[in-house]
Amino acid sequence: MPDGNPTPTLNDQLCFALYSTAHAVTRAYKPLLDEYGLTYPQYLVLLVLWEQDGMSVKDIGDRLFLDSGTLTPLLKRMEAAGFVKRSRDPEDERQLRVNLTAKAHDLRAKSQEIAYKLFCDFGRSLPELVALREDLTNLRGELQKSQNQPE
Repeated sequence: MPDGNPTPTLNDQLCFALYSTAHAVTRAYKPLLDEYGLTYPQYLVLLVLWEQDGMSVKDIGDRLFLDSGTLTPLLKRMEAAGFVKRSRDPEDERQLRVNLTAKAHDLRAKSQEIAYKLFCDFGRSLPELVALREDLTNLRGELQKSQNQPE
């Protein structure tokens, strides 16, 4: 172990550093998203749909690494709040499509303010944050490969 102790401590664990950092990031987003009536997972759904509107629930789940049991109630709450509209795909009624509403489209411009505020709070340069994101993405990919899971 880095500190010479043969028994790993909590702070020696990479998993705890990742978990606690992810939790801190989510907490940092909370007051910014509260202003718009969004939770962090709902914001992630919007980010995905701003890239490609009209995705299937399955495709959204694949992008966010969420199962339908987690995603469906989240999308129902987003629909009730007026951010998305869910409808059956006319070409394949087994598929449920999710489309952004005007309210969600209007929020897209404001999302840049949210991203900028968080960028400032990280206290790192853009190249440092890009490198960190790439390292974490690569780490996730390696873990998924070792567990034979899709990326």
